[in-house]
Parts: sequence; structure tokens; C-alpha cells
Amino acid sequence: MSTLRLKILASLALEANNAQSKTFKITKTRTMAKFNKMQVVAAMQQTGMVPVFYHSDLETAKNVLKACYDGGVRAFEFTNRGDFAHEIFGELVKYAAKACPEMVVGVGTVVDPGTAALYIQLGANFVVSPLFNPEVARICNRRLVPYTPGCGSVSEIGAAQEMGCDVCKVFPAGNVGGPSFVKNVMAPMPWSMLMVTGAVEPTEENLSAWIKAGVLCVGMGSNLFPKEQIAAKDWAWITAKCKEALAIIAKYKK
Repeated sequence: MSTLRLKILASLALEANNAQSKTFKITKTRTMAKFNKMQVVAAMQQTGMVPVFYHSDLETAKNVLKACYDGGVRAFEFTNRGDFAHEIFGELVKYAAKACPEMVVGVGTVVDPGTAALYIQLGANFVVSPLFNPEVARICNRRLVPYTPGCGSVSEIGAAQEMGCDVCKVFPAGNVGGPSFVKNVMAPMPWSMLMVTGAVEPTEENLSAWIKAGVLCVGMGSNLFPKEQIAAKDWAWITAKCKEALAIIAKYKK
């Protein structure tokens, strides 16, 4: 059922892309997001990885986003973790529209509905939380923006799905049971689409375990963006690491 659902979502996303040029003006009056729900989920599923990043410097954020894009990434999460993070995010969305036109930019670390509304107005294509807040789900559903809440139990995943959350984030993935937890959730709930964040590394041993367990995609932060590489402005290293990780994921998704 999960595979069929993903195929349907991918098909709908393709139809939406084909019609986008004809409906652009109408779409822009209805939502600030550039991509619709089907396109967002399709991007997560097709690539299998969502980089998770925050930096207070706009130029650094732009360079990291572009490095990921050049490495094949098509869904990127900028986290709400610093003062005036929303200002950086707003400019990053504008930059992505020109420099990385196929990049689906979303926001992470959103725990309340007010913050979700703010970022949606700034162009967030998806909203991610470290926890499940039904009020955030209502705000996102009202604008048809995907909400991916953090869940640490089967009951939380079930409750989130009842509130319309297509993709749920297992968090902190390493602490709640790792790949074994995902596998055991997918057995009785095969329709689930799970993203995992925490304890994800850009290695074949680690990524293959998550993919084999049945995740929709992985979220990866510090292991993809070491402080040394950021400080050295080694954007080529990030691009290469993204390509490497995506190749591993693609290998085990077959």
C-alpha cells in the first residue's frame, strides 16, 4: 500500500509540474509555497535525503543550499534555531527560486502554530517539528502545506496521521530504537511514510540500514555539514558528500 501511494503521489506531482505554467498566476494567489503537497512528498521520496541546516549568515546559507543542489538534493530543511532566522529564511527562499529552481525549501524546528504561519507566509514548502502539535497541523492543513511532526512512538505516529500528516519524522531516531523501530512500525502500518533524523550518517553502513528498514527519507545535519568545512567555505566538499550519500541511498532503494 505504501509503494502504491507513493506512485500515485509521484504521478500527481508530474501532472502538477506539467500544468504549472498554465496555472501559475492562480496558484500564487492561493498559497506562498512554490510546490504543492504531492511535489514535496515526491521530492523527499525520489531523492531519499533532506539536508537539515541552520546558519545566521545569509551568504553561508546560500552557498550551502547551492552546494546541496549541485549535489543532487531537491528537498532542503532550514531550521528555526537562531535569532531572526525567519529573515534569513525569507531571503533564502527568494535565492532558491532563481539559483535552485527545483529545490523544495522547507522549515524545521517549528513547535507552535504562530511560527508555522510566519514561515508559510515567507514561502515554506513544508514544515518540520521535533514534536507533534495538532495546532501546527491545522495551520498547515489550512494552506495545504505538508507538516512533518517529530514522533517517538507508534501512538504519536498514528495520532499525527489522523491529523493529516502524510510524512512523520521519527525523532530522535537513534534513541527511540533506530532502524529496528522503523521496521517494526512498518510491519503493522505499511502505509506509513517515515523520515528519520538523528543518528543518520553519510556512510553506506548507516544509510543502507535505514533504507532497508523502510524509511521514505533520511534527514541529515551536522554529519553532512562539518564545522571545519563550513568555516573553510569548502562548498565542493558538501556537494561531493551529497552526491555520495544520494548514490548510496539510490543503490539500496532499488
